Amino acid sequence: MQTGILDFMTYILEHKKNKRTSAGSPNPLGATPMADGVNFALFSQYAKEVFLLLFDSADTTPTDVIKIENKTENIWHVFVHGLKAGQLYGYKVNGDYDPAKGLRFNPYKLLIDPYAKALTGKIRNKDNLIYAYDINSPKKDLAMDQRDNTFLMPKAIVVDDAFDWQGVTSPGIPIEKLVIYEVHVKGFTAHKSSGVRHPGSYLGFIEKIPYLKELGINAVEFLPVNEFHISDRLIKNGLTEFWGYNTICYFSPEFSYSTQSQPACQVTEFKALVRELHRAGIEVILDVVYNHTGEGGALGPTLCFKGIDNPTYYLLKPKTSNEPLRCYKDDVGCKNTVNAENLPVLRLILDALRYWVSAYHIDGFRFDICPIVARLNGQFSRDSAFFKGIAADPVFSKVKLITEPWEPTADHNGQFPKGWAEWNGKFRDTARRFIRGDAGQITELTKCLTGFADIYKDDENHPSNSINFITCHDGFTLVDLFSYNDKHNEANHEDNKDGTNDNHSTNCGVEGQTSDTNVIALRKKLLKNAVSILLFSSGTPMVLYGDEIMRTQKGNNNAYCQDNELTWLNWQDVQTNRDILEFFKKAIALRKQYTVLEQKGIGSEITWCGKNLDTPQPEQSRGKILCYQVHCKAGPNQTQDCFLFFILNAAGRGAYVKLMERQGLKWYQIVDTSRESGEDFLPAGKEELLKHQNTYHITPRSIAVLVNK
Repeated sequence: MQTGILDFMTYILEHKKNKRTSAGSPNPLGATPMADGVNFALFSQYAKEVFLLLFDSADTTPTDVIKIENKTENIWHVFVHGLKAGQLYGYKVNGDYDPAKGLRFNPYKLLIDPYAKALTGKIRNKDNLIYAYDINSPKKDLAMDQRDNTFLMPKAIVVDDAFDWQGVTSPGIPIEKLVIYEVHVKGFTAHKSSGVRHPGSYLGFIEKIPYLKELGINAVEFLPVNEFHISDRLIKNGLTEFWGYNTICYFSPEFSYSTQSQPACQVTEFKALVRELHRAGIEVILDVVYNHTGEGGALGPTLCFKGIDNPTYYLLKPKTSNEPLRCYKDDVGCKNTVNAENLPVLRLILDALRYWVSAYHIDGFRFDICPIVARLNGQFSRDSAFFKGIAADPVFSKVKLITEPWEPTADHNGQFPKGWAEWNGKFRDTARRFIRGDAGQITELTKCLTGFADIYKDDENHPSNSINFITCHDGFTLVDLFSYNDKHNEANHEDNKDGTNDNHSTNCGVEGQTSDTNVIALRKKLLKNAVSILLFSSGTPMVLYGDEIMRTQKGNNNAYCQDNELTWLNWQDVQTNRDILEFFKKAIALRKQYTVLEQKGIGSEITWCGKNLDTPQPEQSRGKILCYQVHCKAGPNQTQDCFLFFILNAAGRGAYVKLMERQGLKWYQIVDTSRESGEDFLPAGKEELLKHQNTYHITPRSIAVLVNK
């Protein structure tokens, strides 16, 4: 394809229409295969002309350039007869190129359909052709680039919904019974030690499902699997977009996680992964990003939304002497903000969510920086059209809805509508401080252990709406939390200025890796303390992938751009750190055994007490020891009533704790994180009868769980 065309109409006239067309329909949006062809519909309020380009293959010139003549309420539509699923296509949109007015139409640039359900490959820059402006001009984005990039851009693929689900359906697990595993599709099996046939892929992940079953988790929360863009800045630094938060296609699974064996195989392969997870009794939650896109700001590329209808899709700054409409609002630090209050954009988001549920059988969503999407008159509101749209749609009635409840300027925990679960950053920070040994954490820790019932206590929500976590993709891994005082992000090439400095971590005396056996033992003990607090608290626990085998990022707490062994799970650690893996497995099993721990709330079943069985006054305490008892009633996994007694000691010295005497009942040890591997967690039926039935000695910086039965 020639790359220096100066007259767009000359280019258009060179390609005559070969296919028979008719008016088509404005609904549904996107490319919809039907019996006699494919209906194409694209929203653009400000465009003057829209052209549909058809291709036989990704690297050839278009076979047809079809000027769309039909427009219904800002939706351009055409029906092309004789086409079917598998057809490749793209759009060119003509209009004013006037960035000062927010208009960035450039008919020389091929654009991705916002409703594209699969792409032929990754977006790659060459000679700066993905930019709509002349990147070398002193006028910057005010100077339009008139070089054609059709040959360079990936093509959208017409996709149907055909797939053999083999009768497998969603497990339908109540949220209070979930143990969520936050995991990266590629990072889970990309390491050579995984031994899978297709490392780092959807199909490779399937081979490791038995590991997840053995671990005991029953839900995976995938980091974004929507098609994402890799910025030039990262590529120039030898880095990449690993986490996937630079979304560019809301409907398309990420191409690079497929085997790439045939066009659109990412669709069938991801569906196969969902099916096999469901077959194993594991639900699938997707992390979705609707607050910004991968097109960046004024000096970013034009890939999709910018070239189709820039003022509709993005929030542009008010026109002032200093900030014309060429500037984008940047509410999340990613150079643009999606205008989700605009009804066509809200429709796009809701259509995408509905598609993932209907076509892929997805069980839930975690919304990245959700308050940016859920706005009313520019401010976060539970009365936003976003929340109302989801509440009104029966498709979402059984879907888990999880929010990241904060935005850069505010934390909105407890302010979301009925049924919404929330990542609980207060749980994370309090648990970290207590385990580290900070004084004055007892009051907040009691809230952690009860799922913040003070926040989730009304008729609309319960403690199970608190998604409890101590680590997630963003920050230290669990072993790094107890191995580093400070972040070490030098590999990101940002002078170690990226990532948070507020980690509430401890290196246990040595920064980073060490051979000191005492330091290693302390780190493992604190790690087990963290696992105990996470899995024995009321609320819904979330585990970061690899924490169960001590995956380290060597102190990098912002590994968004590290697609390498720093972030990949090393499967050799399954054997190297088998003791920690076994502790995790037993902790998850204990949570399921004593079902009171996975109820919607345990407020009426819990009794707080001091080490002398006295009434504690945690609000006045500067101490570091907390004890409490939970009444466990007989149920499916236990034949009789019993009492669990928890002793949490973050102090640097041990203590004797009194035990309550009950006629006919004996005290047994289940957990003591200070004991050697194999003795630190005794499974059901093998609990150890205590020699002393009236006291228990809790060692420094450890946690014990006893059962009275």
